Amino acid sequence: MKVLISTSTFGEYDRSPLDVLRGSGFEPVMNPYGRTLKEDELKALAKGAAGLIAGTERLDGPVLGAMPGLRIISRCGAGLDNIDLAAARRLGMEVFNTPSGPTLAVAELTVALLLNLARRITEMDRDVRRGVWRKSAGSLMRGKKVGIVGFGRIGRKVAALLLPFGAEIRYCDLFKIESEPGCRHSCLDELLAWADAVTIHASLASPCMTLLGQRELSLMKEGAVLVNTSRGGVVDEAALHEALSSGRLSGAALDVFEEEPYSGPLTGLPNVILTPHIGSYAREARTEMEMEAVSNLLKGFGLASIGAGPEKGAGRS
Repeated sequence: MKVLISTSTFGEYDRSPLDVLRGSGFEPVMNPYGRTLKEDELKALAKGAAGLIAGTERLDGPVLGAMPGLRIISRCGAGLDNIDLAAARRLGMEVFNTPSGPTLAVAELTVALLLNLARRITEMDRDVRRGVWRKSAGSLMRGKKVGIVGFGRIGRKVAALLLPFGAEIRYCDLFKIESEPGCRHSCLDELLAWADAVTIHASLASPCMTLLGQRELSLMKEGAVLVNTSRGGVVDEAALHEALSSGRLSGAALDVFEEEPYSGPLTGLPNVILTPHIGSYAREARTEMEMEAVSNLLKGFGLASIGAGPEKGAGRS
């Protein structure tokens, strides 16, 4: 059976997931573009496919409806907000995800970006490369007030990694609030006004939803920094550009964008760190996610699974 693999780097670091697919009788069709597929590309590549190992491309009702032979969608990643689950159920498609695979990788990247902003590492690296030998004083994470927006697996892991630095942690979550040792819950507006650094780990409820727009950014403390490793569109990029260029916010780090690849005006600001959606791109995490995505696909077709099963967090919708 034909299986489309829409993620752009599947099997790049370890060929084992592809070997397992082929050994189980599947014909993998790879993404040839090296980026998120456009709708017409996705439809063309998925023609005749019974399975899809999906990335972050939008799988709405019309797109799914154009894939009549598709039976299983195995999302290589945690988020399912890019998939119309109701449409998938209506069309008889079963959907899986890999909720635990990217947690540590995204959390570690988030902390790395926070430390980078605090110590102004990228800024001084650019200076040295331009022949400017200038020492800029950064700040410690100890005592810093860090607000975490979205307190699921990744948000909680970020908190666990930051607490040993001596940071103060507050969090908000739109859907489920639970107590966490060393962390205090706040509503979003209070968190934004309180925090020296805000990091976002929330999915979009809809593709048109913006969580931090001009109003929310204006609530942030002057000189604060913002990190987004969750979803493009969560932050209004034009409003963020204004807040950074005016000096209201001292810095930001973005790993995700409304349109990818990103080439917008934030590239012209010196106080922004921009990375190409690499949250899960630690070799160990990618291999684990890809193997689990293959395992979920095999389970969906009623075949013997390999790698992580439900006891390790494989999700099914």
